[in-house]
Amino acid sequence: MDYVSTRGSAPALDFAGVTLAGLASDGGLYVPREWPRFSEAEIAALAGLPYARLAQKVMQPFVGDSLAPERLLDLCETAYGRFAHAAVTPLKQLDERQWLLELFHGPTLAFKDVALQLLGLLFEEFLGRTGQNLTIVGATSGDTGSAAIDAVAGRDGVDIFMLHPKGRVSDVQRRQMTTVRAPNVHNIAVRDADFDACQAMVKRMFGDAAMTGRFAIGAVNSINWARLMAQVVYYFAAALQLGAPRRKVAFSVPTGNFGDVFAGYVAAQMGLPIERLVVATNVNDILHRALTSGDYSAHGVEPTIAPSMDIQVSSNFERLLFDVGGRDGRALAAQMAGFEATKAMQLTNAQREGAAALFRSARADAGEMAQAMRWACEAAGEVIDPHTACGLHAARAQHDLPPEVPVVTLATAHPAKFVDAVERATGQRPSLPSRVGDLFEREELLVELSGDYAAIAAYVAEHATPKV
Repeated sequence: MDYVSTRGSAPALDFAGVTLAGLASDGGLYVPREWPRFSEAEIAALAGLPYARLAQKVMQPFVGDSLAPERLLDLCETAYGRFAHAAVTPLKQLDERQWLLELFHGPTLAFKDVALQLLGLLFEEFLGRTGQNLTIVGATSGDTGSAAIDAVAGRDGVDIFMLHPKGRVSDVQRRQMTTVRAPNVHNIAVRDADFDACQAMVKRMFGDAAMTGRFAIGAVNSINWARLMAQVVYYFAAALQLGAPRRKVAFSVPTGNFGDVFAGYVAAQMGLPIERLVVATNVNDILHRALTSGDYSAHGVEPTIAPSMDIQVSSNFERLLFDVGGRDGRALAAQMAGFEATKAMQLTNAQREGAAALFRSARADAGEMAQAMRWACEAAGEVIDPHTACGLHAARAQHDLPPEVPVVTLATAHPAKFVDAVERATGQRPSLPSRVGDLFEREELLVELSGDYAAIAAYVAEHATPKV
């Protein structure tokens, strides 16, 4: 299995190469040259497997010769052995059609753990072969940062620099990053910035020859293919429990950077019978506008009670546009260059039609998120966070689905990460699980920097380990 860039001019890499590279050298994102495909019989044979074994089976075609099956299984068992639920990503039923897929049983209480616990082990595995030092630079709107830091804290050969927009993540999210005491962890609060500004600086660093010449820059955001690959597994896990491959399933996904829902698209390309993928946004609704009218234009980011979705530029959307638009890297490079210059573009007819074959979208404002949280609490006895509420609002709006198709909402974060918003909506004040219960007693360590790229790059250069 080798990987090509969505922008067409970067060299193809194997799985180990794309894991360490993150962003392609031409500014694009790596995707497999072709999608592996499972038969119905092969999918049926996956039913009932423990999660780690299922993960190894689903991911092996993407890994290719970079890891032997036995070694990949070892890494999966180590990664998912840290989860607080034996099922890793358990399903819960809300009513006769609606289900929740709980993705927050990892160490930092968010869906990012499912991928990043494995990614940290993959970094260590591949770096150990080369003796190379890796400088991870990432941006977070809340959950990626804490999950990535937990995954690589204290690991040899890795330094991590995580940017977050000051004041725009929850207290729990911030503390899960800034209370980790490890010499290779560096937290940067960026003043007067939103997530998109932080992400733009990260992408700029990947293209900065002065930085890439001195440091091996790597990514943990969902621009990293290995992270996205690991998220494909829980679509298989949920669909198999609900009757796949004999029964189709729909998924509703709270969406910011498009990586989580694109993993569902990958599962469908592999043969999983997915009836529909619903892209659920808050009022920062660039993806909803793109999928309904073809208008992919960035407006100002509006802070909401679902901060991990307060994004206007959804990096992984590029992967979908590449795949449904004919896989023409040169054309997409020109299209994305225009967007980066003007922050606006229209999807082509091929892109709109290709996306419409599987995707729908819905938008939830603050009142609709609160209403979804109340419904889950009062009708089903489940307390959910605001991001999951966006997904549930969208799931319950899919009235045109065939009646036999269940709808699974991805529950992306533990409600205690957003305790004030949950309490306002439901009257319930969720508690942090005991394994993180002393979070507010720990000392924080972070540096505040301006939103100036030169200041960020200088800080990274001062504290990172040069490549060998």
